[in-house]
Amino acid sequence: MSKAPNLPVEAEITPEKRDEAEAEIRDKQKPIDYDTKEYPVELLIQKYTDGLDDDTNELFIPDYQRELVWDNTMQSKFIESVLLGLPLPYIFVADIHGEKNESRLEIIDGVQRIRTLARFLNNELRLEDLKKLKKLNDFKFSDLSLPRQRRFKRTTIRIIELTDKADEDTRREMFQRINIGGSALNDMEVRRGIQRGPFLDFIDRLSENSKFRSLCPFSEALIDRREPQEFVLRFFAYLHNYENFKRQVNEFLNEYLEKNNDGSFNREAMQNEFESMLDFVEKYFPNGFRKGKNHTTTPRIRFEVISVGTALALREKSDLEPSLMTWLDSPEFKEHTTSDGLNSKTKVKNRIEYVRDKFLGKL
Repeated sequence: MSKAPNLPVEAEITPEKRDEAEAEIRDKQKPIDYDTKEYPVELLIQKYTDGLDDDTNELFIPDYQRELVWDNTMQSKFIESVLLGLPLPYIFVADIHGEKNESRLEIIDGVQRIRTLARFLNNELRLEDLKKLKKLNDFKFSDLSLPRQRRFKRTTIRIIELTDKADEDTRREMFQRINIGGSALNDMEVRRGIQRGPFLDFIDRLSENSKFRSLCPFSEALIDRREPQEFVLRFFAYLHNYENFKRQVNEFLNEYLEKNNDGSFNREAMQNEFESMLDFVEKYFPNGFRKGKNHTTTPRIRFEVISVGTALALREKSDLEPSLMTWLDSPEFKEHTTSDGLNSKTKVKNRIEYVRDKFLGKL
């Protein structure tokens, strides 16, 4: 007869614990003043597009938000929902005061919907892959009948508008909590929402380096998802702290970013090391960080191994001149960059030091 599984012992919730929990809720609660409003699509998009070019638009996208990442099919599906009159999620905005003390509305959640509506009204979006309104496939806004265009513009969107009493920390925390589930944001996009600071600004700037973009190409979609910034952050985090890596890459990167976001890092030294590594890769790696000449992207692991291993070798020998690079095609290098246990501490240490030691002639 099989034994019953050992069930965890439930902690006893005493009246004292319940009182302590209630006190903690009251202590941590933030009073957030907000209004619920409805705007017709035409007016809402006008608030977004008027002044967009010179950043004076009333409804604007803050720097911690992401670029347009919905593809045409996803955008078309949202427009189809509007045309069908389906209930739409609220758009969250916050009333803030700009540099000239003017009142502006910062979009906390709803960027993809606002941008999609703007593209459609501006005839920049051609509907595709519609499942319910199949006759509208290949339509642009101007292809709709005039009465339908007017009805679309009069469709109302509900807005949750935080008052100017909601500070920046509150807005960023709300942004994180709204987007923390599902696949709405990747790790780097969430960091931009909740960990802005001098070091992340430094990462942004280095990610624009033209030599870096040439040696390590990214698709437009990956650029929109902040993948170049992810690569640069990984380079510095592993370079300075790979021996203390544990298991969770995201936690490892977040802790490193938080530690340096106080502005105490040495900008000049770090930039020089990053650029020296790029110069070396450009000179001795015919394909840059890519696997081959015709490859258009670079796996994260391959970038980490080559960039960090190279930088560590240059620290020991700044005038390094490798003779043979055939080990890049070796079974050993392939083993270090395959998917088996990539995030274990031993694997991280071994693969980085493998490249370092290859350059220094220790292997």
